[in-house]
Amino acid sequence: MPERNASAIKVVSRKSLCFFFTTTTLLFITSWLFVLRSTRSDSTSEAISQLLSTTFTDSVPDSSQSRNSESNFSNRAILANTKKQEIVKCNSHTTTASNDNSNYINNFALKIFMYDLPPEFHFGLLDWKDDKGKNVKNTKVFPDMKTKIPHYPGGLNLQHSIEYWLTLDILASELPQIYPNNARTVIRVKNSSEADVIFVPFFSSLSYNRLSKRGPRENKSRNRVLQEYLVSFLMSQEEWKRSGGRDHLILAHHPNSMLDARMKLWPATFILSDFGRYPPNIANVEKDVIAPYKHVVGSYVDDQSSFDSRHTLLYFQGAIYRKDGGHARQELFYLLKDEKDVHFSFGSVQKGGVRKSTEGMRSSKFCLNIAGDTPSSNRLFDAIASHCVPVIISDQIELPYEDVLDYSEFCVFVRTRDALKKKYLINFIRGIDKDEWTRMWNRLKEVEKFFDFQFPSKESDAVQMIWQAVSRKVPLMKLKTNRSRRFFRSLYGNNKDTGHKSIPAPANFW
Repeated sequence: MPERNASAIKVVSRKSLCFFFTTTTLLFITSWLFVLRSTRSDSTSEAISQLLSTTFTDSVPDSSQSRNSESNFSNRAILANTKKQEIVKCNSHTTTASNDNSNYINNFALKIFMYDLPPEFHFGLLDWKDDKGKNVKNTKVFPDMKTKIPHYPGGLNLQHSIEYWLTLDILASELPQIYPNNARTVIRVKNSSEADVIFVPFFSSLSYNRLSKRGPRENKSRNRVLQEYLVSFLMSQEEWKRSGGRDHLILAHHPNSMLDARMKLWPATFILSDFGRYPPNIANVEKDVIAPYKHVVGSYVDDQSSFDSRHTLLYFQGAIYRKDGGHARQELFYLLKDEKDVHFSFGSVQKGGVRKSTEGMRSSKFCLNIAGDTPSSNRLFDAIASHCVPVIISDQIELPYEDVLDYSEFCVFVRTRDALKKKYLINFIRGIDKDEWTRMWNRLKEVEKFFDFQFPSKESDAVQMIWQAVSRKVPLMKLKTNRSRRFFRSLYGNNKDTGHKSIPAPANFW
């Protein structure tokens, strides 16, 4: 009997303690909410109340809660997709943008400081003449964007012309009549300390194409002389010393451009077509920017073609016998040359080659993009402009803006070792049905604007997409620059940078 009474007392005590604890907790929460309500806004109190309500009802799921959870998940997916799209649209150092700021791209511009290099490094290579018709030489000036803009040479020179388009865009950023309503993605600043990026206006690809051969009495090519002077110039600038070149932007889109200077200028961010001829410690996807080639064939305006109207299944026209990684081209030629619905032949820009390629790509369902001397080629971007679904056979290729653009939505990727198996590639391509091809074809028409170079630049064209890719590198540039400046004072003294002082070309420059 005493044992039963003791047990009953224990039960009562437990209940009392439980009741006391629950009452105390509720009183504490109520008083806490009262204090918050008196000090915070209504929206904050409502949010806290909603959070508490959710916490207390989590253990009692019902059908409405399940529906809300599904709805919330769906909303998160839509929001994530929206933010991903805004990354493509907005030029920002951050990865997302505010949904309610539709004019964000107009409110923010990448701040660029551009060196006043002599015209021999940029528009002088285009035989640019001043307003009086005289050749411009050793005068630190750029063309007046309000008058005649120098013309860039055609042919294959065009495919590596990004240096021209980006420089024009920087110069035009100062003219409101070219970009009304402040609709620009970059703005030129005169004080280098205010800049996000230091731009080096050297048309290195054009210099390689035009000046890489030595004259009969020259020890060095003019292209090499330009590079040597550029290295000397940059190393003497306060901007380079301040960051070690880490915030500098150098264009070397042609794979053979900057061959002599790249090993000394590697801390800078390069804009390249691929990494095929660069060791990974000199250029890599973390540090540098991959930019598209300018397509040589014209854009396919008002494309009314269809799966059935494009009678050629697979198209390739170009150089077949290549060195380095291009051995796959000749092997694929022998595997595919006898297939009835495949066009695989040698071709060049000469004798109407561009016209033939334009017609061939526009009448084909799929276009082969095979590695050549380097992993990339202009053929990919010609295919995109022609709405011919690219088939990429290049294991080491790096693609423009791939951090925000999913190429698998409009390209077919095949590993080289698989493509070289007998009948593998042709059977794989024939297995892609009409619906799947049409989906990729429609996506090609949506993304083609990302690869169009034009002046003035327009929203989400190639010029603005490249600037956006550069802006996404800026945080890393700043991180590396700030780290490098830890011992700046002990190395260079207490003098602060007072702005850029350009160095004129020497009298015996040529």
